Order: sequence, then structure tokens, then C-alpha cells
Amino acid sequence: MRNLINFITRHYFFFLFAMLQVLAIMLIVQNNTYHRSFFINSSNYIAGNIYRMQSGITQYFSLKSINEELMEENTLLRSQIQGTYLTTDQNIFTFRDTLYQRQFRYVNARVINNSVRNRNNYLTLNKGRIHGIRPDMGVIGSNGVIGIVKDVSGNFSSVISLLHSDMQVSAKIEKNNHLGTIIWEGFDHTKTTMLYIPPHVELEKGDTIITSGFSQIFPEGIAIGVINDFEVRRGDNFFTIDVELFTDFNRLEYVYVVQNIFRDEIGGLEALNGSGN
Repeated sequence: MRNLINFITRHYFFFLFAMLQVLAIMLIVQNNTYHRSFFINSSNYIAGNIYRMQSGITQYFSLKSINEELMEENTLLRSQIQGTYLTTDQNIFTFRDTLYQRQFRYVNARVINNSVRNRNNYLTLNKGRIHGIRPDMGVIGSNGVIGIVKDVSGNFSSVISLLHSDMQVSAKIEKNNHLGTIIWEGFDHTKTTMLYIPPHVELEKGDTIITSGFSQIFPEGIAIGVINDFEVRRGDNFFTIDVELFTDFNRLEYVYVVQNIFRDEIGGLEALNGSGN
């Protein structure tokens, strides 16, 4: 306190000058319309910029929670789209007086580890058994197919990426429904290959490739990519189609794990007939 008093005493001329200046400015602003208007506009401009900076900083640090809220909302919306439901005929089978039964359930998850440069690539998700995740569930992103769940612990799960030598996805050409199989040849994380399309099928660059829905892992119509190029290689009886992926696997952050509620029932029936996929 003594030091503060000594400081004020030594510099009281400066403080007195500052006080008089502030008083003079206040008198000018209060008694002059032009200066009062200029002062108010300047204050509003400065305050507006401060609030804008504050809002930007707050929004930046809130991005994580905003993304999580959007994932929850998207999960709910995905659960309500028609493709999530199994169509039944009310004249034959009625369940709670509805034409549709929910066939797919979605769980949102965050990617906490990912690889794209290996021949066999995997992802790790922050959701596991306690969240309802089980092996062999499909994993999709906002832009298309991601992979299939391989192993699960209580709180985490590992996923075989679409960029894996053992990964095969039943797919079709959207415009004509011709069926094929998606594989990854290991060259480029932005592209994959579609096989088993007969050479009589008319193809064009830009044709969209989607899931067929026949594997019981992915719903029908999930995007995969577009045809970038195609050829019939020497000695082959089918097209080899170069597909440019919609998903950038090098930037994955949030995904959805897909559960087919009727998979065991359908799989058991197909096993009896020897027609399981």
C-alpha cells in the first residue's frame, strides 16, 4: 500500500491530466450532437468486434460438442428413413398395425485410430460392446461405406476398412441395378475396384455405385463411389471397373455402426437352404 501511495504521489500530475482529459471528452460528447453520435457509433463498432471475436473463440472450442450433437441427430434421422425399415404386406403379416418394421439400427461413433497406407487397413472406434456394437456389423460414414466391425471390447471396437485385401462388398450400379463386388487392390486410398459386371452392360464414367443390400451387413443404397474408368482385361470375361470413392479415408472422424436386426433370422434361414452369403 505504501508503494502504491508513493507511486501516485510521484505521478499525480499525470493522473490529474488524465482525469481532466476524460472529463473534457465527456463534456464535449454530452453537449455536442455530432461528437456524441460519433462516440456512440465508434463504441458500437468496437464492442461489435469484441463480441464477434469472443463468439468465434467460443464456437471454436465448442466444435467437439456441436459435432457430437449433430451425430446424435443424424443417427436419429437415419433410424427414421424408409430404407431402415423392412416392408411387409399388411394382408399377410401385421406387426403393430404398420406397413414397415425397423430393420437397421444405427450407433454413432468417433474414429480414434485409422490407417490408409497399408495393404490391410483398420480403424478403431470409441464405442464397444456396452454400446451395442458386435462383430460383423457394417460401418458407414456420411459419404458412404467404411468397413465391417472385426473385434469388440467393452468400450472400443476395431473395424476392417474398405481399404483391406480381404474386404468384399456386394454392390450394384445405381442406374441399372447390375450386381458386382467391390474389392481394394491396394494402390490408392481414394479408389477401389468393382468386378463381375458383364461386358454387355452399358457403363459410363460418373455412374454411381451403391450397396446392393444382399449381404445383410449394409442397407441397400449406401453410396460407395462413381465409375472413374473401366476395361475388360485380357483373359477376363468381366469388366474391371475403377471406382473413385466418395469417402476420403484419410480424413475420417465420425461414423455410424449399422446393426441389421433381422440378420440372424435371415442367416439361419439361408443356412438351412445352403444359400447363405
